Amino acid sequence: MNPTIRQVISAELKSLFELKKTERLWHVPVLASLCVGLPLLAGYAINRLDYGILGCMGGLVILYLPSNATLAHRMLTLIASSFGFMVSYAIGIGFSFNPFVSSLALGLFALGVHWVVNFFAMRPPGSFFFIMIASIASATPFELESIPTRIGLIGIGTMLACVLAFFYSLLLFRKQKPATELLVVKKSASSNLVESVVVGVFMGASLLTGHLLQLSNPYWIPISCLAVMQGVSIRHVWQRSFQRILGTFLGLGLAWLLLPFFPTPLAICIGIIVLQFIIEMLIVRHYGLAVIFITPMTILLAEAGSAMAADPNTLISSRFTDIVLGSLIGAVGGVFLYHQKLRHQAVRQIRKTKVAILRRQPGRSA
Repeated sequence: MNPTIRQVISAELKSLFELKKTERLWHVPVLASLCVGLPLLAGYAINRLDYGILGCMGGLVILYLPSNATLAHRMLTLIASSFGFMVSYAIGIGFSFNPFVSSLALGLFALGVHWVVNFFAMRPPGSFFFIMIASIASATPFELESIPTRIGLIGIGTMLACVLAFFYSLLLFRKQKPATELLVVKKSASSNLVESVVVGVFMGASLLTGHLLQLSNPYWIPISCLAVMQGVSIRHVWQRSFQRILGTFLGLGLAWLLLPFFPTPLAICIGIIVLQFIIEMLIVRHYGLAVIFITPMTILLAEAGSAMAADPNTLISSRFTDIVLGSLIGAVGGVFLYHQKLRHQAVRQIRKTKVAILRRQPGRSA
């Protein structure tokens, strides 16, 4: 065998089992679990687990809390992200009355969000959860009278996360001095626009694919597609695609084993809290390993409102199809996103168009 090929295979196998080092503090996963778990338990307490799930989704905003920043910067970032969460859900559910309109709206929204996130060089998870919330909302049955309530519940979840983040930051700063973290522009305007257009096109196309295939929860496809496209290179995208499919396969097996142990809503809530803690511990160390636990948690979240009424075997097989399809679409999107020649040609064409427009404006010299 060619030594170069052997080295490549060896490196890929090593990365598959390698746990990365991280400086993430152990109490960050605890904080994330509280922000996700408290709304769920509150929903259980008032016998409205569906309300708790919406609050839980809002609580995910805690993942945007900057690690090295002043208290003011931390809270401003979280408040701005909270507003973004509510806007994301509002846009998703506001256009859910028609699958074609919904897919177009999601594509345009993903384009805009990705552009803003890149412009301000936001750290991971970047645009992921904004687009994820919009995707889930776009697959929600359109009921005009319930939209304000649903958006309000997302807002309550984000408010709880902001309060917890504030007190957590005060306690943290008593032990260590905060560092200033500045927002910087990372990419050129043309390159950012090309990348955002590709993301928008594939988000809209992946959701439309789910609708055309008449899937019960079509939002799984764009979420899986986006998760794969979050890579930083073609190699990384394909690596994440492989890890996501493999992790999903193992995660579905884990979910199939765990589902019988969640017969009650309270058990589902506790299971989600524990899985969220495990995911936050693993996500910065190994993406594929984290996906093994992300899969059963998302299934519990998606099916909690129906108290796991669906047949586990049917549920597992449909989720595997959705996620594999989304991962493959995301891998193709990654090729368009990071192919240097295609990217260079698109950026060059945008610049030429800008020059042509400027030349046509009165008072501009050629």
